[in-house]
Amino acid sequence: MSTAELHTLTGAYALHALEADERAEFERHLEACPACAQEVAELAATTTRLGLAVAVTPPAELKARVLRRIATERQEPPKVTPESRGAGGGAGAARGGALSRFALAACLAAAAGFGGIAVWQHQEAREAGERASASQQRSEALAAVLAAPDAKISTGGLTEGATGTVVVSRAQDKAAFIASGMPKPPGGKVYQLWFNDDGAMRDAGLMDPSATSGSVLMAGSVGAASGMGITVEPAGGSPQPTSDPVALMNFPA
Repeated sequence: MSTAELHTLTGAYALHALEADERAEFERHLEACPACAQEVAELAATTTRLGLAVAVTPPAELKARVLRRIATERQEPPKVTPESRGAGGGAGAARGGALSRFALAACLAAAAGFGGIAVWQHQEAREAGERASASQQRSEALAAVLAAPDAKISTGGLTEGATGTVVVSRAQDKAAFIASGMPKPPGGKVYQLWFNDDGAMRDAGLMDPSATSGSVLMAGSVGAASGMGITVEPAGGSPQPTSDPVALMNFPA
């Protein structure tokens, strides 16, 4: 593929629409073409903004409706096959009484078990609702930074041809980081973001180790930070960087 043709693939690359061999060739081109790297980063940032702009917020009453349905849904009891009594009395009747007592105990145990399942289902639904609510809040906060009137953007090259864009809103005291084409971290590792406070690194949250592209709201306030850094850390993150930075970026003035 000619260089002229490669220059036309920035949009397709930003939208992950290239075949594997085309993507590999284009990423090699990115390493030597700052203009394309800049354009890809800007297109990725724009794509993220557009995606967030059309995101659908679940109805406010959805969680309550699901919880009400779970709490009132009737649980079907187990089917117990009745055992016929013996033709004579004595041992046959005793066996029949024992079976009746066993069936009753089984029904009671099943009822307790199904009650526990209902409680578990209710708890699972509540926790899922809380996770969805927290995710929605993060998405709204991220969208607010990206769409802030005072938002400023800075883009730079990262490791292995990846690009990164940081969006800073001083009015909101927040920053967002948008990555494109990041290589996956080694097993058991994660990318950790840091605010750069005049050379002192302050934790700003973790990136999703399974995603090579995406956007994340940096944790904490921007404060007096003049830039940010990215390091590879053990899963769960570290209080302070334990590796050399994968990238250092200055915040836009």
